[in-house]
Parts: sequence; structure tokens; C-alpha cells
Amino acid sequence: MDPILKFYSRKDIQKEILSIAKNREIAVKYGDKGFGKRPDILQYETDIQELAKQGVTSFHASVERWRNPLELKPGMTRPQLDNLRSGFDLILDIDSKFIEYSKLTAELVIESLKFNNIKNISAKFSGGTGIHIALPFESFPEKVNDEEIKLLFPEAPKAIIDYIKNLIKPFLIEKILSLSKLEDISKSLNITIKELKVDDQFDPFKIIELDSQLISSRHMIRLPYSVNEKTNLVSIPLKIDQIKNFKPLKAKIENVEVETKFLDSSKSTPGEASQLFIQAFDFTKKQEIKIPKQEEYEIPKIAIKQDYFPDCINKLLKGVKQDGRKRTVFILISFLQNMGWTYEDIQKTLLKWNKLNYEPLREGYIISQVSWFKRQPKKILPPNCDHESYFKTLGVKCFNCKYKNPVNFVKIKLKEVKSGKHNRG
Repeated sequence: MDPILKFYSRKDIQKEILSIAKNREIAVKYGDKGFGKRPDILQYETDIQELAKQGVTSFHASVERWRNPLELKPGMTRPQLDNLRSGFDLILDIDSKFIEYSKLTAELVIESLKFNNIKNISAKFSGGTGIHIALPFESFPEKVNDEEIKLLFPEAPKAIIDYIKNLIKPFLIEKILSLSKLEDISKSLNITIKELKVDDQFDPFKIIELDSQLISSRHMIRLPYSVNEKTNLVSIPLKIDQIKNFKPLKAKIENVEVETKFLDSSKSTPGEASQLFIQAFDFTKKQEIKIPKQEEYEIPKIAIKQDYFPDCINKLLKGVKQDGRKRTVFILISFLQNMGWTYEDIQKTLLKWNKLNYEPLREGYIISQVSWFKRQPKKILPPNCDHESYFKTLGVKCFNCKYKNPVNFVKIKLKEVKSGKHNRG
């Protein structure tokens, strides 16, 4: 029996492929003959074996989920697609000519997702030299900026990809250059060193693909446990703690075992990706998570006392009485580091603060968040005062607030003190 047909005849493989195919548009590929008709669907496990008998070599599925995929047609308008879409998953498609670079990038992407409080993270080998990192729709918030989440495609994944690229870039530069010299990368890719740089600095995304512009409606990915025709390797799901040591040999058809699931929505906590969406849209709009120019705000050399903090920050420092502990951790660390506090003092303060909460967070979570901020190349500002998902929803927004950011409040108050006009209220 043909190895590919034998592989797709396995019941465990059929079950895994079908579990992801539900409510998605499916496209099948017939080797070098190209793709079959679209839209298509998979209904039964036996469909997979029958299609393999007809010469199908790989299965692909839409990132979007549809109420009825067979109603899809070329040339549909945005409102028509929005009406038919029931949701979408976040797929971060990382690719490079060198799988070691893809693996490095994947590990940093996963770290950035964990930093944003996400636990249910999936990964799979592309079957070539890439890694796919994914979050299921069930982890998403219901709305972002008062817009229903299922309507935010492709804007949301594009924003998230751009945000994550910005977040991991300095660390990716460091990791790649610790493995390879620019001269060696240049020679292996047959491009000049100048082509590897942007603004005279090495740009890792010149050699690693993680492109938000490639995402569009009806965008597809290779289904897990589907064969890659170019390499004859299988796109197998990976446990995220095994990416570093993964070897493509494990993905040879004869070696494949079903060990973990891809996009297992049963492990999702509804809304666990809320902070990720909020931060991504904020980054895209360039409204916050951006340090002002040095002449606008200089980090004080002596830590500023709590007496000069705005009421919203002081209220948060008294503990969180309902939902919002992790958002508060983000606000407090980002604020206190801009007040000239050492990371040691910030950590001590937050560990004490944690005991005041309605339910304490794990101490390890706070320590890891402080550590992440400490590693950033630039200081991060807290969210702006008018941000709907932070101060207002946490119930601490100052009455009639006229400041853009809590840091601005302190900056202005300190100026008033120097000029003798200080009148705290």
C-alpha cells in the first residue's frame, strides 16, 4: 500500500484531522496536480481515507470557522463574510529556511503569550521548516472596543502579529546572533549583510517569516497530521515544552504517533486572551505601550514616593476586591518602574499587595512578570487613563480625570512642587 494512503487509513489520524475540520472550509491537494474544488468540507472520518485513495496528499483548512462553509463563494463582500463567520482561531505561522530559527522564534512567541496570561497554547510542526503557534477562538474575549470579536477578522490577528513581533524582536536578535554571525547568515542565504538590516540594525524578520499582511479571509493552513508533499514529513502537533528539542525525523510518516492535540478548545478559559487583544490593538493605534521621548520624561534617579501618585494607582495598591488582578499587576509594574523604583522594591511591594487581594495570585506569577519587565530594552508606560479596559473597568478611574496617563499626573505634580504651586487634590 502507498505510504500516504496507509497513513491516512489510520483511525487515530482520521479522528485527529476530523476534529479540527469541523465548521471549516477544507481544501485538498492532489500532489503536484494542485488543489481540488473550493469550498469543500470533511464530514466523516472515512472521507479522509476515500480522498487519499483518489490521490489526495494533504488536507488544508480555513483559519476562520463558518456557520456553513459550503455557502462560501468567490467575490463575497465583507458584510457577507462577517455574517457567515462564526469565529476564527489565531494562527501564528512562523517560517524560515532554517528550522532552528523557527524554533527560537516559536519559543519567544510562546513566552509573549504566557506573559499575556494565556495558558492554552498549541503548536505544530509545519512539515517543512516552520512552526505554527495557535490559540483557539474559545480563549478570546467576546468583544474588543465594543466590537464583536468574530467580526474582527483579519484586523485582530494582524494586530496581534505586529504586536508580538515588536515584543520579541530585541530578544530574537540576541538569540540569533548568539548562534550565527551575520557574515555566515549572509553567505548561507546568498544575500548581502546590508539586506539583513533595517536602519543599520540586523532585522531578524528578514530571515524569519511572520507576516501579518499574508492574512486574509479564507486564509488556510495545513491541517495537523497532514503530509507536506515537498518533504514527505507530517505536520504533527508539538507540546510547547518540546519545541526546543524537536527533530524533523519524528515527523517521518512511519514515525508519527498521536501524542498531543492541536487547538484543543476544551482547555481554554473564556476570555483568557483578553489582555493580548487589548495590548495588540493599543499597539496598532500607537496610543500607549510606548515610552515618550527622553526630553519629555526622564526616569527619576531617586524613587518617587507614593504621596505623589494619582488616586487611581493608590486605590489599586490597596488590593483588588474583584476580577482584575493580572491587569493590575501590569499597571503597577509599568507605573512603578517609571517612578524610578528598583525592580527589587517593585517585587517586594507587589508580593505584599498580593495578600490584600480578594484571592492572591501565585507568587511565581508576580515574580515572572517583574522579571519580564526587567528584561525589556525600554521602559513601558502604563495604559492611558481613558483606556476602557483598565482603570474604568477596575473601578478606580479618577473623577473628572484630565490627565493622559498616570505618569503624566506625577510629572505635572512634581513640576508644581518645584514652582511652589503644589496643591494636591
